[in-house]
Amino acid sequence: MAGFGDIVKKAFYLGVGLAAYAGEKAGGTLEGVRSQIQKLADEMVARGEMTTEEARRFVEDMMKQAQQQAADATAAPTTTPSEPRRIEIIEEDEQPTAKDVQGDNENVDRLRQQVLDLENELKRLQRDN
Repeated sequence: MAGFGDIVKKAFYLGVGLAAYAGEKAGGTLEGVRSQIQKLADEMVARGEMTTEEARRFVEDMMKQAQQQAADATAAPTTTPSEPRRIEIIEEDEQPTAKDVQGDNENVDRLRQQVLDLENELKRLQRDN
């Protein structure tokens, strides 16, 4: 079973390495964003659209927003919904009601019309090109 321990160790190191790599990429991305924002601010200062103090605050505010968005993006998947997702269980022996059938027929007719409209639009675009 020594091989199993090696596999676990390698898996752990792989996880640590991936986390470090992701952190480096995120840091590099934020630095790239900072340089682009700084270039934009410098151009606006050169054109006289803002002062150097306004440019400094602009860069700081934009970086705070970028960092907040990055933090929100990583935190969002870990949150759980406030209530469970509702599902409807239909037994196989249940028959749809007339109202359900009528609604389904209307949906099918509407979808068919949409498909026809899209086909006509595609033909028109192909003729134009």
